[in-house]
Amino acid sequence: ADSLASEVGRSVLDRGGNAVDAAVAAAFALAVTFPEAGNLGGGGFLIVRLADGTAAALDFRETAPAAATPELFLDAEGGTTGRSLYGPLAAGVPGSVRGLEEAHRRFGSLPWNDLLEPAIRLAAEGFPVGRPLHDSLRLLESLLPPPPDGPGDGEDPFAETRSVFLPSGRAPSPGERFVQPDLAAVLRRIAQAGADGFYRGETAGRIAAQMRAGGGILTEEDLKRYEAVWREPIRFRYRGHTVLTMPPPSSGGVTMAAIAGILERTDLASLPHDGPQRAHRLCEAMRRAYADRNAYLGDPAFVTPPLDELLSSGYAARRAAGIDSLRATPSVEIGPGLGPFGEGEQTTHLSVVDAAGSAVSLTTTINTRFGSLVTVRGTGFLLNNEMDDFTLRPGVPNYYGLVQGRANEIAPGKRMLSSMTPTIVLDPDDRLFLVTGSPGGARIISTVFQTLVHAIDDGWNAEQIVRAPRIHHQHLPDRIFFEYGGLPFAAYARLEEMGHRLEAVGAIGEVQLIRIEEDGSRTGAADPRGSGRVAP
Repeated sequence: ADSLASEVGRSVLDRGGNAVDAAVAAAFALAVTFPEAGNLGGGGFLIVRLADGTAAALDFRETAPAAATPELFLDAEGGTTGRSLYGPLAAGVPGSVRGLEEAHRRFGSLPWNDLLEPAIRLAAEGFPVGRPLHDSLRLLESLLPPPPDGPGDGEDPFAETRSVFLPSGRAPSPGERFVQPDLAAVLRRIAQAGADGFYRGETAGRIAAQMRAGGGILTEEDLKRYEAVWREPIRFRYRGHTVLTMPPPSSGGVTMAAIAGILERTDLASLPHDGPQRAHRLCEAMRRAYADRNAYLGDPAFVTPPLDELLSSGYAARRAAGIDSLRATPSVEIGPGLGPFGEGEQTTHLSVVDAAGSAVSLTTTINTRFGSLVTVRGTGFLLNNEMDDFTLRPGVPNYYGLVQGRANEIAPGKRMLSSMTPTIVLDPDDRLFLVTGSPGGARIISTVFQTLVHAIDDGWNAEQIVRAPRIHHQHLPDRIFFEYGGLPFAAYARLEEMGHRLEAVGAIGEVQLIRIEEDGSRTGAADPRGSGRVAP
């Protein structure tokens, strides 16, 4: 999502590093150059597929602090408050630093501190502010509430954010040098001590002190206990291709597999890509897959999602059989398909392929833009607001409009359900074909799946895939979201006749993608909806 971070990753490959080395270095660089989503104070997921065929999924999603309860985020009448979105209570235990260290421990090749050096230099020496960063920090200005009028109004939890990101009380202008000495110091501690330089010692103490001062609940003990977890990737087939993606607590892999299973029975390639029938089929499949996602999925350490049933061909066939080719099925008529169950907007993605053919798909997040808006004093980094990704109250939508069930309720140490969907696709001969992923909250899953459709069904090149207009349906609210100008009027009118409700929105997703051609060459494409750049 940022050209400086792309160049950092490419420089690591040039020095003989592998795909994991490049991903780690670029992720730390994004924490400096892309503060709205690049982070030390958030979490994410990583899919790696080595040239020898080894594949693994790394979960470094944030967790709920030990003192977390649903009641902390509800008012006296049981209604939701803003405490899960902004301020100290919104933060889950960060996972990014531990996750990047764990990826490097298992698969990295260059020394750890070498991978931190570019990010340290960018933070300590600064870099010229570009127009995208300026515009992003102008948005931060508008998000921050006004500071308290006087000392009697209590401590300002956002004072450090203003100091770090709005020096002189305003967003830095394009061309100004943006220097972050506190963040450089934190990165140096991580370079010297590994992840313990973040989860223990001075940095951990500063995080805990910030929480105590502002009424948060995240403690030094929560930080010490945090662990990243290796998981078996979700694997599913789509038109002869093998898709490797994240299992729970990501909802992306299961939901994409469900959509794919339903759509395998439709010849999408024969339907115009901007026509009403393709949009109808896609959205009816999404509607059913998201209904199951919202009801059944959660942290596998706390719930046991019915994955065998959800991923079975028989279940996909039953879901597909309920689709009327001429009529939209109202979401009130579509519930979870397996009956009752026993008792994730700012994100960033990067894709890497190295000279040997190993690939990494890495998505990290602090949830909404600039997360909780709380910067830890003396560190220069923002904390996430991932507590809003839990089900605060069943039936009540979160920031992204997702209406979720009890499987994703808050519990101490639990990982909140996520839509992040880093994905690697193999062709029918098991050769690397596509490395893809996107930010976008609830729209990540539909965005990434549409990259599969355009690559596999349509045979499009990388640039065509990332530029294609996108649509989205998530069961509730019951409507098709589409990008302004992305649907011809005739298709819009026909979809309304079929019973769909439509809503035009801005950009859906921001894909960073690499496609491997039949001759083995690689082509990358950065989504024009954002400011990212390919470093070939």
